[in-house]
Amino acid sequence: MKRTDLRNIAIIAHVDHGKTTLVDGLLKQSGVFRANEDVQTCVMDSNDLERERGITILAKNTAVSYDGVKINIVDTPGHADFSGEVERILSMVDGAILLVDSAEGVMAQTKYVLRKALEAGLPPIVVVNKMDRQDARPAEVYDEILELFMDLGADHDQLEFPTLYAVGRAGWATLDMETPGTSLEPLFKTILERVHCPEGDTEKPVQFMVTQLDYDSYVGRVAIGRIHQGTLKSGQNVSICKRDGSIVKGKVLQVFTYQGLKRIPVESATVGDIIAVTGIENVHIGETVSDFDNPEPMPVIDIDEPTLQMTFQTNTSPFAGKEGDFITSRHLRNRLYKELEKNVALRVIETEDPDVFLVSGRGELHLSILIETMRREGYELAVSKPQVILHRDEEGELQEPLEHLIIDVPEEFMGVVMEKLGTRRAEMTNMGTAGTGQLRLEFIIPARGLIGYRTEFLTDTKGFGIMHHLFHEYGPYRGEIAGRSRGAVIAAENGTATIYALGNLQERVSFFIPPGTDVYTGMIVGENAREQDMECNVAKTKHLTNMRASGSDGTTRLEPHRELSLEDALEWIEDDELVEVTPKSIRLRKRILDPHMRARANKK
Repeated sequence: MKRTDLRNIAIIAHVDHGKTTLVDGLLKQSGVFRANEDVQTCVMDSNDLERERGITILAKNTAVSYDGVKINIVDTPGHADFSGEVERILSMVDGAILLVDSAEGVMAQTKYVLRKALEAGLPPIVVVNKMDRQDARPAEVYDEILELFMDLGADHDQLEFPTLYAVGRAGWATLDMETPGTSLEPLFKTILERVHCPEGDTEKPVQFMVTQLDYDSYVGRVAIGRIHQGTLKSGQNVSICKRDGSIVKGKVLQVFTYQGLKRIPVESATVGDIIAVTGIENVHIGETVSDFDNPEPMPVIDIDEPTLQMTFQTNTSPFAGKEGDFITSRHLRNRLYKELEKNVALRVIETEDPDVFLVSGRGELHLSILIETMRREGYELAVSKPQVILHRDEEGELQEPLEHLIIDVPEEFMGVVMEKLGTRRAEMTNMGTAGTGQLRLEFIIPARGLIGYRTEFLTDTKGFGIMHHLFHEYGPYRGEIAGRSRGAVIAAENGTATIYALGNLQERVSFFIPPGTDVYTGMIVGENAREQDMECNVAKTKHLTNMRASGSDGTTRLEPHRELSLEDALEWIEDDELVEVTPKSIRLRKRILDPHMRARANKK
């Protein structure tokens, strides 16, 4: 059976090339919103973190109608750290819109998502977006895209891709790069012509592949995915084909399809439909919901392995329990295992210490988003410096993850960037000019060489540099990389930081805290100008006598303190340090708080 009334398509692109904004335009022009309705921008980015950071973290589903055909659209993340989301989503669709910025052109993640789409056999539609940029260069970008298709081994049909030129924010697309469009109608028509109709046998046992999970406080777990064959009805008894080959029984309560941004309950759904079902509590991502009597499992979705790991542990600082609601190891364990149900690129291993868990992910951003989400939910925890996951090959040689790093930078900063990356064991593979008028430098660099580099890079390039990276391959271990070049400034006593104490130290110290901050022994309060750690009493007050009043020595002028974000803190710490994360605070601390015990440990 062919579903001529349906198309399923994913929008894929490098980060910040305009995917979510283009979906906004498709929704508005298909009549999803009322004419007088106030609609926020990037309406698909519903998560608070997505709105704050301007990125898509979770894949989302929506549906529009055009010319009597329903088009299911999946908006996917552009960051390499969330590529586990991209891999799953491509198994739900029959075509892909590849979005490329008209000035930036082909970027690191463009290559990754296109490779995945071509491997899945999806027919691509190319959209060169942001045609209103002053530095737009659509003809050159088209050549870059064509070259990328050939480099990735696209077949003849995939090379015959249609190309549109668009401004997603203004809501128009055109087939002629010289002539601005008036609406997104050319894109709608191209989707109907280019994307295959879903096909399958409606009479065979149902096969519903679960690719996403949601949770509703009223109905419980919601399984989202696509029906590949058969028909699924509300109230139907089903078999769940697990990842390990076992089969368990369950029952579907309700079936929902997508219309605009809403889920609409339906009696049944069939081949090609992207649906959400409730009632099946024991289903996980990558598993197949099938016929009760004749279950037929589908191949399990293959997800790339994590490359980075860090420890999550209960908060053991003197301030533990003051700001969070969930502070015990039981709370932490339950939350991490709950995350595993929907975050397929994550791994959690319990250690010999019941309070410590080893958590592995696809990158710093992947793990920091999880930590930030947990602290907003009321959790307190302490996390270690991220470490790369090393392997040994068949000959016993140590292998480490290597990243493909692309840097766009003004020419005057090229020297300092190359010098810093050289010390981090980077190997340059290409140098040219970027579409933005800057130099484009490409490197293969150990993943551990990137830990802690982003902040340094932005400082070195005065904020003008742009860097992106994604996993390249595992390669031979490249030797030691020097750590942080400056020491930590550690609070020597419990108390409250004073202007007097901070003012006396500020010539030698860049502080992370303002005066009035409560501190404890072993807490890191700043960065030393030298490479050694330094202990000091930041709670010291001015001794008053009958000869001197508190204000008689004039006013102390303090330099503004350096506010560290969660990512900054994770990049800054070393192996003997932790980041303490609570709903209200991000603190840095030594792993061993007592100075005498710390000194003994350092001697050993």
